[in-house]
Amino acid sequence: MNTKTQELTRAELEIMQILWQIEKGFVNDIRETMPTPKPAYNTVSTIIRILEKKGFVAHRAYGKSHEYYPLISRTEYTSSFMTSVVNNFFGGSIGNMVSFLSHDKGISVSEANEIIKMLKEEK
Repeated sequence: MNTKTQELTRAELEIMQILWQIEKGFVNDIRETMPTPKPAYNTVSTIIRILEKKGFVAHRAYGKSHEYYPLISRTEYTSSFMTSVVNNFFGGSIGNMVSFLSHDKGISVSEANEIIKMLKEEK
């Protein structure tokens, strides 16, 4: 499966959010950025290795230490994720998604128009 179409678990996404923010870091750097209660070092290390196997993260080795960095940007992941949501839940129709949001989540007509405007500018 291509990393651009692969969804992240909540724990993986939390680690990626931190890596996108700090750009690169060792397990302790990532762990220190996490909210309290902080997960165990081994937990963070395991999640990072999973992200590396999935192709989202790579590392530079400094002896036995590894500095991790993202291979995919937040924008690339968000774009892929949202495309998947639109395709899987709204039949590929952004209009259907905007309609759902306006009815179910109460977005205003002006917000819906702003969404449509942004999407048109992206194309």
